[in-house]
Amino acid sequence: MAKKSTLPKSPITDAILDLVLHVPASREHQLEHPAARAHAIARTAARNASLLSGSLSLPPGFLGWFTVLPELVGVWKLQAQMVSDIASVYGKKKTLGHEQMVYCLFRHVSAQLFRDVIVRVGERVTVRQASMTFLQKLVQQVGMKVTKAALGKSASRFLPILGAVGVGAYAYFDTLQVARTAVDLFERDIIVDADTIDDIDG
Repeated sequence: MAKKSTLPKSPITDAILDLVLHVPASREHQLEHPAARAHAIARTAARNASLLSGSLSLPPGFLGWFTVLPELVGVWKLQAQMVSDIASVYGKKKTLGHEQMVYCLFRHVSAQLFRDVIVRVGERVTVRQASMTFLQKLVQQVGMKVTKAALGKSASRFLPILGAVGVGAYAYFDTLQVARTAVDLFERDIIVDADTIDDIDG
């Protein structure tokens, strides 16, 4: 009988876990020279993320607090699709798993958290497969960092128009950061290690 997770739950960590467990399909195809297409995919995703984030930040005052989670999840879904599309143009869609998805989406939040998952050696990258327990713990730590950032950003909702512009700009550049991580990963040779990580340090 499988053990029940005793990790504390939160809407943000639940949303992140659900996101990385369901890698989206892509209609993109492998290209001989993928960089230009990856750049175009990133710019389109960044514009869409900015528009979505800015629109959901318009409700004033305390009403704005209720849009924080929908905004985060909406932007993450756009970014996850972007990661899947970039993986496809680089010919890495078949090996795109939970580990690479969470790495691409949240490495810029804390690179240290992913040191045991994605290991770079020269032009090669080794991806270590994560057990569900490891993935839950990793997502929990990511979620805590994202929550702190979201609380600080949410104060801008008390300045509706100016705040929406700032939140939209943040989503735009955040999405470009995710794209840079994805390109840097998928342009390298990727080796998937059969050994499973069961626990996380720290």
